[in-house]
Amino acid sequence: MSWRCWIALAAAAAAFGAEESKLRREGDFWVQTVTGSEAAAAGGRLRISTRGPVTVRGGAQDQVRYTITKRVKARDEGEARRRLSRFLVRTYRQGDTTVFAVAHAGDAWGSADVNVTAPRGFREVALETHGGTVDAADLNGSVQVQTGGGAIKLDRISGAVMARTAGGEITLGTVGSSARCTSAGGPIRAESIHGEAWLETAGGDIAAGEVDGALHASTAGGGIHVKRAGSTVSVNTAGGAIDVGSARGMVTAESASGAIQVGGASGVQCQTHEGGIQLSNVSGGLQATTAVGNVIAQLLRGGLPQDSSLATGLGDITVFVPSNLGIRILAQIESASSAKRIVCDFPGVKVRMDGSLAVAEGAINGGGPLLRLTSAGGAIYIRRQK
Repeated sequence: MSWRCWIALAAAAAAFGAEESKLRREGDFWVQTVTGSEAAAAGGRLRISTRGPVTVRGGAQDQVRYTITKRVKARDEGEARRRLSRFLVRTYRQGDTTVFAVAHAGDAWGSADVNVTAPRGFREVALETHGGTVDAADLNGSVQVQTGGGAIKLDRISGAVMARTAGGEITLGTVGSSARCTSAGGPIRAESIHGEAWLETAGGDIAAGEVDGALHASTAGGGIHVKRAGSTVSVNTAGGAIDVGSARGMVTAESASGAIQVGGASGVQCQTHEGGIQLSNVSGGLQATTAVGNVIAQLLRGGLPQDSSLATGLGDITVFVPSNLGIRILAQIESASSAKRIVCDFPGVKVRMDGSLAVAEGAINGGGPLLRLTSAGGAIYIRRQK
């Protein structure tokens, strides 16, 4: 951009009555603050574009108020004033949208922190920074955030949330609708999402407290931890443990290397190449496979079982069956021995040896859907649940 354009922007900023503080010295930096305000349309929108950190809070007023703290390194006051003058602030209305922009000439000698208080009732807030953290809270509408590098923190947002960072942590407090978060490298943490959620990072842990809708989570390296989901859960990690406390729908989980634990679900499909699998209070169809590790499954008392399969290449399988649950059993160990065998608490399931193959077949409580248990060389335990 030419200097004539920069001067025009500066003149526009002055027309809106922005006030500059006196220059002060703080260590190696020279600091100056700029304050101002712009009238806002009721139920309108807000757009902020800058190159540094941004903080936005919703309030009861009908104006957008801002404070910009500019910092530069300079040898003396004269040089500091020249560099500070290159920070340009522009605010204007475009229909029902209040636009707020901060720019400077592009040198790496300074920074500008933006702090904005906006009407809480705005239906949409869009924040974009080329590099810096973003912190927004107490807004009733949707919030869209994009940063070229920095952490994102959003809390008490009633509308839908979209957050993208090229590298940094994403933290969500309470979100009243859906949330879609993407980080090129950093953990994602969400406390409460009252809608569907998509959480994706190229590297880092993902932790979700409560998600009312369906949850989709993926990380290229890290663990995934979900406390409670009100619908289906689909999670994938290239390396790390998966822990789902409970879900009202089907849980689909895949880990390239890590244990999988599900505390309660209406159906489970899970697979890990290395790690144990533990399923508690599960019903519906179960498909669980691990190449290396033990498999433990506790079937839900009073649940509605479907045809299921539990398998391990190297490890034991233990299934706890409620005394009133009707299922059929087909279990086998490919390389059985006296130490690696099938043990069953139900007399209707008969165990036999067929060469090196141990097989158990039979009905529990009159029979029902088929539960298939397969181990390459471990033991299989079919226990009566007390």
